[in-house]
Amino acid sequence: MTEIREFPAFPYKPYSIQIDFMNALYQFLDKGGVSMLESPTGTGKSLSIICSALQWLTDRKEKRNSGLTEESHKVDGNDDEDEPDWMRNFTLNEADGANGDKSIKNTKSPFSLRKHAKEVFTEGEKADELNDQEFLLDEYESQDESSPGGGNSKRKPARGFDSSSSEDEEDENDCSDDEQGGFKVFFCSRTHSQLSQFVKELRKTVFAKKLKVVCLGSRKNLCINEDVLKLGNVTRINERCLDLQKKKISQVSKKKNLGANVRIVRTKASCRCPMLRKHKLQREFKAESFQQEAMDIEDLVQLGREMRTCPYYGSRRMAPAADLVILPYQSLLSKSSRESLGLSLKNSVVIIDEAHNLADTLLSMHDAKLTVSQLEDIHCSIESYLGRFQNLLGAGNRRYIQIMLILTRAFLKPLASDRNLSSVNVGLDTENPSKSKPCGACSMAIYDFLFSLNIDNINLVKLLAYIKESNIIHKVSGYGERVAAMLQKDPVAHEEMSKLTSFRAFSDMLVALTNNNGDGRIIISRTSSSTSGQHGGYIKYVMLTGAKLFSEVVDEAHAVILAGGTLQPIEETRERLFPWLPSNQLQFFSCSHIVPPESIMPIAVSHGPSGQSFDFSHSSRSSIGMIQELGLLMSNLVAVVPEGIIVFFSSFEYETQVHTAWSNSGILRRIVKKKRVFREPRKNTEVEAVLRDYKEAIESERGAIMLAVVGGKVSEGINFSDSMCRCVVMVGLPYPSPSDIELLERIKHIEGRADSDSIKPSVTLVDDSYYSGDVQAGFGVLKSCKRRGKEYYENLCMKAVNQSIGEFVVSTICDDISGGCVLLIDNGTETECSSRLVFQVGQSDTKRTMHPFYW
Repeated sequence: MTEIREFPAFPYKPYSIQIDFMNALYQFLDKGGVSMLESPTGTGKSLSIICSALQWLTDRKEKRNSGLTEESHKVDGNDDEDEPDWMRNFTLNEADGANGDKSIKNTKSPFSLRKHAKEVFTEGEKADELNDQEFLLDEYESQDESSPGGGNSKRKPARGFDSSSSEDEEDENDCSDDEQGGFKVFFCSRTHSQLSQFVKELRKTVFAKKLKVVCLGSRKNLCINEDVLKLGNVTRINERCLDLQKKKISQVSKKKNLGANVRIVRTKASCRCPMLRKHKLQREFKAESFQQEAMDIEDLVQLGREMRTCPYYGSRRMAPAADLVILPYQSLLSKSSRESLGLSLKNSVVIIDEAHNLADTLLSMHDAKLTVSQLEDIHCSIESYLGRFQNLLGAGNRRYIQIMLILTRAFLKPLASDRNLSSVNVGLDTENPSKSKPCGACSMAIYDFLFSLNIDNINLVKLLAYIKESNIIHKVSGYGERVAAMLQKDPVAHEEMSKLTSFRAFSDMLVALTNNNGDGRIIISRTSSSTSGQHGGYIKYVMLTGAKLFSEVVDEAHAVILAGGTLQPIEETRERLFPWLPSNQLQFFSCSHIVPPESIMPIAVSHGPSGQSFDFSHSSRSSIGMIQELGLLMSNLVAVVPEGIIVFFSSFEYETQVHTAWSNSGILRRIVKKKRVFREPRKNTEVEAVLRDYKEAIESERGAIMLAVVGGKVSEGINFSDSMCRCVVMVGLPYPSPSDIELLERIKHIEGRADSDSIKPSVTLVDDSYYSGDVQAGFGVLKSCKRRGKEYYENLCMKAVNQSIGEFVVSTICDDISGGCVLLIDNGTETECSSRLVFQVGQSDTKRTMHPFYW
């Protein structure tokens, strides 16, 4: 019989479903492996996870410590008593002697001191010279092609792109082996706001003070250097941060005369970022953070500002000693990010929240994209670098740089404009131009792509090893940035274009091309020139299978937990992320909702106030009549629904189209007379201000209506409780555009798994016409799918709806007796719409009779 545990850390009297959830999670953690736990929004999922997982962690640590104590007693009782005093004294003296030897070894002779002093002065003089020799590559000795190492540079290996200063290693080594190898819980979610909400829930429990907790975030969220923050762009902030650490300044710390005309000057390397110069403050930051109650990103930033030290690297130093690490998806699911942050998942528990779109999120992290402008920038930079340093470079460097130039030119061929196509176009039939088919975009396998461009004979693995070892990217991009800065008339425009970003995109594409042929597809999109003269073409690698990527996490961790409000259908997730795990071995738990059925009012609206049928399909939703009818419905709705209303559209483009039409027709003025109108901004940095104004408008008793977008910032991670949202309106069903080439490739890949014996996808196309944006042709691909492809397409839509309406409906009806309402404006039948809405709010066990809603 399964043991029913108590969880004293739970701050309230838990509901029965919460007790069941916590017990299930505890048991799953004991067993290890992969588990999935589904709990509808509003059922206290985060608090249940905290109280169960951290109770398990505490129990596990106590068992381990008690075992170590017993073992130590055995050792103390046996070995130490039998060991004579002289042996113990000899051991102590030996340790002291070792320390003494170390100090002796560090003593330098007058000759070495004189040589060091000479080197210091010489390096100082060279640093003052503003020439371009700093961009010259060190000699690189190329070895035989069959050599596994590939090459040997006479320089220290280049550090990773995301490395910190050299002193970071010293501070990160402060943690004991016990701290680094002990049990941990890693909790990750998709957005910054979701992580902040998790910390707020954590503070309701004793674990916020009992355990060591650290919250990791991006430089953009944690940086306190105003000169860096003002760059705005995430990539530019990352590059500037690393650049400030790479270019250190030397300060004279001590001057000492040793006689015989020997004078030594001791210098201390210091980071150019003022927030990282005093490493003592970084250690104090770590100590102070652990003394405080669990801190979120905002708290860490505030503490960093008060102490005048970097919270980004300060929080990174805390991770090895932490019991609970809270971090975003990217930091945990990407192997390179884990290595950069120094995170080890061994013996640890990984909890992935909001896992409903985990597979697609994981795949998108490993996509790679190269635009025409980036390729042209890379090509120009390499040619410029070769023109300046060719006579000074060794044979190894020249060879690999020429290979990079060849690859850049090859990648540019299929993206050439019409007037320069000659025999090269997106059809890539270079030998038979007449058979090539220029079109908006096309896709192909990795090997086909390499063969078509005649670059299949290039050893990409060796080239990537050279790029990492030689630091070529930083050298070439650095020289190119300097030349561009000297020639740049508009410094602002220069800030927008980063050569280092272009080279990193190039390197990412090379990494992608080393994947297995069936793991992804190459998409080539050649768009016509825009009015500004810039080409919109690009080459993109789209990862299609996440099983190998996810196995890297599963194999290392003790247990991996996928949690969310809408995880079903679980079979799709299993097949895409861990197909090696049999269905009967997947641990799954799902609970019902605490909200009674009578508190939910889903309404399917099939007709507008004038009787016109609603049709928000791709072909009809843009008609003036449809948009006007929707506007009349909203005008009536704001007159009868109090306080806040949220209206969801399928995309920012469609929301803009509707808002513009309402403004021109006068409908918007009618709505504004009843409620203030707010629009979800495209930039995440502006969301907080809009939400604040929205809340103030509701509190002023005037009320407000928010025009939001499915999949946007408002739809996930933000709780709108009570008066903040009395009604949620879903304008149509947000099916993804069937003309999206990446989506269709994923659908074809998923559908192809139906026949496990088939190498090629079961869905085949006569031509690539749909890639040019033909929606009807895209629907043809969907119709050709037998089952899995269609299910995936349907699930994308329904999960998006579920995430959008779930937060608002459940928060409203759970926190306030007034309840809430959901309107689905769609042209489906009464039964279809009703069953959809019942499913969307989590009441799959309750079927209520619905009636069409008329005004």
